[in-house]
Amino acid sequence: MDSVSKPTCRIVKPGSPFEGKQGLSYFEGISAQSVGSAGICMHLLTMPPGARAKAHLHQSHETAIYVLTGSAHTWYGDRLENHVVLHAGEMMYIPAGIPHLPANASDSPTTAVIARTDPNEQESVVLLPELDGLVPG
Repeated sequence: MDSVSKPTCRIVKPGSPFEGKQGLSYFEGISAQSVGSAGICMHLLTMPPGARAKAHLHQSHETAIYVLTGSAHTWYGDRLENHVVLHAGEMMYIPAGIPHLPANASDSPTTAVIARTDPNEQESVVLLPELDGLVPG
């Protein structure tokens, strides 16, 4: 978006997926790059069976997840010591700075809407390779 353009309402149709630092493919939606948003991004994520992200955190930004279909396991905490399973129709909140690692352990795809308070989405992703081996799979 042209930085001198006046902000206006925009429709975004997810196009080609992009590879996030976390190791998953996202369909770009709302972001600073696509519509000039200043405080939020929202993407669509479909995790194939067996997919898992790399352990990571979002340094200064919160994350909200709404699962549309399927289910996803998420390990979170300083040493990924906490574990939850999120099912279709459920939401999850991840505070800024919390290490986490989502995975799809099912035999079918999981699709979710991901929203973050970072309009650039990938800017605040910090990979935590020292935690990757703490989660089964």
